[in-house]
Amino acid sequence: MIQGIGAAAGVAIGKAFVLPAWEWDVPDRRMEKVDLAKEFERLYEGIRTSKTEIEVMKNEIKETVGAEESGIFDAHLAILEDPVFMSEIRGIIERQYKAAEVAVKEAIDHFVTMFDLLDDEYMKERALDIKDVGNRLLKHLLGTPDITLPADTQPYILVAKELSPSQLVHLNPDNVLGMVTMAGGKTSHSAIMARALGIPLVSGLEHKLTEPVQTGDLLVIDGDEGQVYLNPGPEIIKRYTEVAEKQRRRKEQLQLLAAVEAVTKDGVRLRLAGNISSVKDLELAVKYGAEGVGLFRTEFLYMDRTTFPGEDEQFEVYRQVAEKAGAYSVVIRTLDIGGDKQLEYFELPEEDNPVLGYRAIRISLDSKELFQTQLTAILRASAYGNVKILYPMISSLEEIRAANRILEDAKQDLRARGLSFDPGVQVGVMIEVPAAAAIADLLAQEADFFSIGTNDLVQYVLAVDRMNEKIAHMYHPYHPAVLRMLKQTVQAAKEAGIPVSVCGEMAGDERAVPLWLHLGVSDLSMSPQSLLRVKHRILNSYAGESREAGAACYRLPTSNQIEAELDRFGYEMEQERLGK
Repeated sequence: MIQGIGAAAGVAIGKAFVLPAWEWDVPDRRMEKVDLAKEFERLYEGIRTSKTEIEVMKNEIKETVGAEESGIFDAHLAILEDPVFMSEIRGIIERQYKAAEVAVKEAIDHFVTMFDLLDDEYMKERALDIKDVGNRLLKHLLGTPDITLPADTQPYILVAKELSPSQLVHLNPDNVLGMVTMAGGKTSHSAIMARALGIPLVSGLEHKLTEPVQTGDLLVIDGDEGQVYLNPGPEIIKRYTEVAEKQRRRKEQLQLLAAVEAVTKDGVRLRLAGNISSVKDLELAVKYGAEGVGLFRTEFLYMDRTTFPGEDEQFEVYRQVAEKAGAYSVVIRTLDIGGDKQLEYFELPEEDNPVLGYRAIRISLDSKELFQTQLTAILRASAYGNVKILYPMISSLEEIRAANRILEDAKQDLRARGLSFDPGVQVGVMIEVPAAAAIADLLAQEADFFSIGTNDLVQYVLAVDRMNEKIAHMYHPYHPAVLRMLKQTVQAAKEAGIPVSVCGEMAGDERAVPLWLHLGVSDLSMSPQSLLRVKHRILNSYAGESREAGAACYRLPTSNQIEAELDRFGYEMEQERLGK
């Protein structure tokens, strides 16, 4: 057995296909000074072609795994526009009179070496992006064809030194049983895409193999435990065949729950909605039994383009979602850009700490015309379904009131144009910054509903950037401070008589069900992939017992103890279900 890193869950058994490294030999070719203009033109043409290819791949992967994961390719486009990276290449051509492909290869090697020397796993993973983009550019400069995957339809386990998003985008998930990489880890872009595609992945096997994997070798990989077995004996194959069969049956059994209401054994009902970024996401959420949309992330309508979407274009998307949701509600969050979500055509100021800076509702209130256009489109869609409006990153009463004034202007505009809308459309606020939780009682007097965004709430309450590998271990959703913020928010909503839902990652964690039952939260919204797991937990729970377990968590002083209590309760409940 070879121990690696479990980067994407699941078990796979099959024959290996070893993908050759996507690297080329580049002769150190110098030129005469008069050839500089020609080399620069070759470089720029290669960049243009590479950008076009990346845009095509981005659109392809969006159709497969959704808009959020396809944003990986924004990072690749940014590299081709990065002034430091491009200046390095141009400098080598200009000062050393080297061919464009030589300059690109040297620049790649320089930056990859520099990132690899840093004691930061996140930066090491970004070195893979540099190599991916650089090798794509080299391919065009050298006229080298892509390395292709097997043409037949026989399923295989893909083995590579490292897998780039550019290679993964062309995978057929039906043919790929699993993946193994020598480099990479849980934060790599290939790991993110593997999880989105539902393909098991074990990474980090470099220097751990006593013999190289050959195409045709039999592999067993365990993406949960990060283990790989090379040409294993019959006992290992038998054991993991049984595990894989159990996982397959569990998926089939969970799918049967799609049409079942989420009701505990003692009759308490919860409503599970989907977090979506597109109409396609809604179709997947409905397949898994979502009761409407608890969070429509509209910022993805603004991406992959060169100008802001107009009112009619936005209205058509919102209308489609409202109609497809039928009688269920659709909560549409207004534009939430800034921080890690940038638009190429909308230049935001450089900030030392963009996560705490100019973003979300702050941009909307500062760009009234842009904001009113979106609100007008949402209002028009409200005539076609149960549509609600959600303001992101609210931290004060003044922000709600300012946003509502612009909403009133949008309503007046529609009345003047004779266009239909729901005059009583509900307006809610996201509780995702500590200030909002602290004044939840005041906000509840102005809002029709609350939606708790736990991802940002945890980050801000604990002052921990969850994308920073150095401190990611400090990001604890079950920290006592977070639980207190949740309780304070829910109590304020109850006292004001307004509904409250949870739409962050905690909502999609089945372990948290006792907390929601204890707090009295009956509306949860999550990624489509989490819906059936959470529903399964609810269906096999007694609300009374769960509330007691949730209450016990509030008496514990540390994150570890709280998680251990939730794990213990979940294990005992599962054992009881199995009759053990």
